[in-house]
Amino acid sequence: MHAIFVGNYGGPEVMTWTELPDPVPGPGEALVRVGVAGVNYMDTGARTTPLPGWSIPTVLGVEGMGYVTALGGGVLDLAVGDRVAWYYHKGSYAEQVAVPADSLVKVPEYVDDETAAAVMMQGLTANHFTTETYPIKPGDTAVVHAAAGGVGLMLTQMIKARGGAVIGLVSREEKVAIAKEAGADLVLVSSGGGFEDRVKDLTGGEGAHVVYDGGGAPTFRSSQLALRRHGVHAYYGPFMGVPSLTPMELPSSILLSYPTVADHVPTRDALLERTAEVFDFVRKGQLKPRIGERYALADAARAHEDLESRRTTGKLLLLP
Repeated sequence: MHAIFVGNYGGPEVMTWTELPDPVPGPGEALVRVGVAGVNYMDTGARTTPLPGWSIPTVLGVEGMGYVTALGGGVLDLAVGDRVAWYYHKGSYAEQVAVPADSLVKVPEYVDDETAAAVMMQGLTANHFTTETYPIKPGDTAVVHAAAGGVGLMLTQMIKARGGAVIGLVSREEKVAIAKEAGADLVLVSSGGGFEDRVKDLTGGEGAHVVYDGGGAPTFRSSQLALRRHGVHAYYGPFMGVPSLTPMELPSSILLSYPTVADHVPTRDALLERTAEVFDFVRKGQLKPRIGERYALADAARAHEDLESRRTTGKLLLLP
């Protein structure tokens, strides 16, 4: 089989289309022919710098969907031919992967292949953000960074489905319409900090209930200042820089969270429950992932170049 292999840290040029031995499923694993792989900022981070749980050399990618072609010993709840998806399995930029069966979920018939791949990592992330990180209630106002990106578009739709209002932030004027199409009530063009006064003005001087901040160090302080008293700063932009602060620097008695989706699905039962919630949003028409671009798997380096340039909108997919 072929996969996107990285032997050294660096830019997209270190990603090589490499022939590797076909994987063999071990006990408790399923062999999956990859149908669609998702692209995430985590993938660019794993390519450029050491991350917890990652090392070089490696095959990139953590998310996708595909078809079960073989089973290892002890797998009882899957069958050859099943259509499955996963939200975190290293090495997903490949034609085949051997995945722990407990990490796989069956894809309902009403969810197409591309949607299944698109909503696993980012859909579960958005579900986490709008439930356990900050339970969105009718009348709440949320600020969504990168509102025309993959996470931002899904976040916006889930916030609206739960009755909240969205102030979206986008980096370029041409992205405003995309964020509004997903349901954002107001959209501000901002590529860094300095947006807090506008958010305060739009909320009658109070500030937002929650800010979902994937903008990294440049947006960190402004996100906190845009919150009302006891608001929640959900920070998920470590690949864009990690600021340092002391508790005394937190304004307005706000709460700071670094939410990771692994804490949303810590068990097999939780994974099945939460993915069912995400798929149900799809079934109801409340979650429609925007596919920003499709690339051949062999062209994954170009997908990374486009993602890092901030030229993209929506979800980027790789097709083996």
